[in-house]
Amino acid sequence: MPRNQFQRMVFAFLTVLITVHAYVFFSLYVVNGNALMTVNGTNSVISAINHQGGVYMFGTYLPIWAVVITEFVLAFSLEMFMGSPCSFKLACRVFDPKSSKPMYFETAIICSTVALMCPAMSFIAALLYYPYYSRFNIFTLLANWLRLMCFNFPFAFFSQLFFIQPLVRTLFKLIFRKDIANRVSKAAAA
Repeated sequence: MPRNQFQRMVFAFLTVLITVHAYVFFSLYVVNGNALMTVNGTNSVISAINHQGGVYMFGTYLPIWAVVITEFVLAFSLEMFMGSPCSFKLACRVFDPKSSKPMYFETAIICSTVALMCPAMSFIAALLYYPYYSRFNIFTLLANWLRLMCFNFPFAFFSQLFFIQPLVRTLFKLIFRKDIANRVSKAAAA
């Protein structure tokens, strides 16, 4: 998979690009969709979001594209500086990357990434979507964080393991097919 910093950035970019859209959709439609439609008296989630003036974030209502961009920037930064390096180190504690089957090692990296990124991004989301119209309470923040983790962790685990990462790895192999072919031919020659 990624062999240098540029490839790691491309891999993280693809992962976060797909993941952020999946999580915004999951959060708005699956987790909060019925509540949004009930509160706004509409029969579709997008109508409910438009009726209330956007998605509640930072104590105001923002359009969906602003929510996606905000979450993308935060998730990409977190993935580059914490998620990728720490998940690789955690996976190396269990499996040796040189002697383990690649599928086992990649699965360990995915599980480690979910274990790190889900609580971190859920905490950031708890801050971003905190009900600022009432006064700040640390217990409300912690309760929102735990609630989000309970919703997000199963979705994160299964979507990353069975959908997002296989798709990202396929896209990555298409983008860097020449580099991968050169590596394979050098390894076969050695």
